Parts: sequence; structure tokens; C-alpha cells
Amino acid sequence: MSSAVGVPAISLGTRVGWIGTGVMGLSLCGHIIAKGYSATVFNRTKQKAQPILEKGAAWAESPREVTEKSDIIFTMLGFPPDVREVYFGKDGILEAARPGVVLVDMTTTEPGLAREIYDAAKKRGAFAVDAPVSGGDVGARNAALSIMAGGDREVAEAIKPILETMGKNIIHQGPAGSGQHTKMCNQIVIAGTMIGVCESLLYGLRAGLDLQTMLNSIQPGAARCWTLENLAPRILQRDFSPGFFVEHFIKDMGIALKEAAQMGISLPGLALVHQLYIAVKAQGHGKSGTQALMLALEQMSRIEVD
Repeated sequence: MSSAVGVPAISLGTRVGWIGTGVMGLSLCGHIIAKGYSATVFNRTKQKAQPILEKGAAWAESPREVTEKSDIIFTMLGFPPDVREVYFGKDGILEAARPGVVLVDMTTTEPGLAREIYDAAKKRGAFAVDAPVSGGDVGARNAALSIMAGGDREVAEAIKPILETMGKNIIHQGPAGSGQHTKMCNQIVIAGTMIGVCESLLYGLRAGLDLQTMLNSIQPGAARCWTLENLAPRILQRDFSPGFFVEHFIKDMGIALKEAAQMGISLPGLALVHQLYIAVKAQGHGKSGTQALMLALEQMSRIEVD
């Protein structure tokens, strides 16, 4: 049974394509395969795709080849230029997109680029959904992400069986680009909570508190948030490995600030955190997790932690 707009119904016979096997992509594509779907994958570095190939995924030599062998293609990439190249470049997705194929970009990218992809797909009789996610590496591993979908509602509903293998909170936000705008709202909140958590730990450290005891008191109260529960413990363990890269967060905040400027609104809090993260990257932590903000704040206050 097909949807009202002609998108094919999803079944275990649906051929899935996956492009981008980074921190998040490996887990998410793994969930899809675990549910019984076949998958064809591509990544710029084949070695990074090896874990998913060992789970039964087939390798493709280009995004175009993935598209030729798939009914629905997911992309999870790093930066907007990567997305543009994979979709519009030579041997890209849109060179091979045929009527009825569904393109789902889960990268956090520019709302305008999501609309470009949607319009280009529509001209070929294909469908496009922008579906960025929130929940980090923990949410990806646990298939518990929040997924924000932009595009045609009927298409978002039709592909929900596959989205449900990756997330628990899947909500259609509106027309193309709306998923990306929603992700910007998410990142603005995270920017505020991240600096709050790091400054709280810095204050507690200087005050001579046992930081774990302090967290035990404030985590269940009004300060409760995902960052406090998931990243504060990593900071205490001096674990700055990436669940989400600093350089990707800088990218996201930059997109939000650009969109805000175009809408004529001022986001001074976001602008401040954006600058602090640029300092984190300048200190050599661009590939660290976002909790590495603590390192920059420690340096500013001349605090050394063993």
C-alpha cells in the first residue's frame, strides 16, 4: 500500500542506503540492519565503514551507486559543503535519484540547503526529508534519538518504520527546512545548558566541594537537564572523547547565528558560547567532545586539574 503522495510503503524488502559512517552513523545504520533491512553503504574512508560491513552491509564506491541500489537513502555527514557534494556533486545522489526514491538527510545543516535538496528531488519525482537528530552518541547507541522531520508530512509518516529503529521521539515539524530550524532551537538550548553546567562545576571546584556529591544534589532538582546527567560525569572523569565534536557544534551555532541575523533577531547568549567554543578549538580540541568547553574555562580561570 502506497501513501497518498506515492511514496512506496516501507517493508523489510525496502533497500536502505547509508552514507556517512561516523560516530552516529555507525550506530544508526547498525540498528537498521539489526531489524532485518538490507543496507548499502558509502563513506569517504572505507576503513571507517568496516564495522558496519562486518554486520552484513554491502559497500558502494560512490553516493550515486548507493542511490542506484537503494529505495531510501540516509545521509549523516559533517558539514554543509559535505552535504552539497554528496547530493549535487559528480557521482552524487541526485544524479541517480529516480521517481519514488526517498532521500533523508540526518546531518545538521542549513535550512536553505534542505529546501534546495527537496526542490531538486521533487523535479526528479523523488522525495526528500530533512531529519536531524538530538541525543548524541548515547541516544544513537540506544536507538533513543529525538528526530525532527521537515518535508511532506505523508512522506515523513511513510518512512516512520525505519526512523523508529533509530529514535523514540519522531515529530514532523513542517515543510522542507523545518527539521533543520528545529535542530537550531535544540542547539541554542544546549549551548546555554553546556556553559551553565561547566561554570557550575568550575564554581564548585573553586569552592572546595566534592563535585560528585554536589551533582547528586542538583541533578534531580530544577537544574536537571541532559547535559548535567550525561556530560557532567564525563567531565569529572576527565573524559573529553567525542559524543559530538566541538567543531560540529561550532558549525551548528554558526548556522543558528546566521539564520538569526537573517530573521533580524539577536541571540547574545548563543554568540558568547560560540566564541568560547572557537577558543576551545583554537586550543586544539576541535575533535574533542562538546564537554571540552570545561578545558577552556579552566584555562581562563588558571585552574589546573590533575
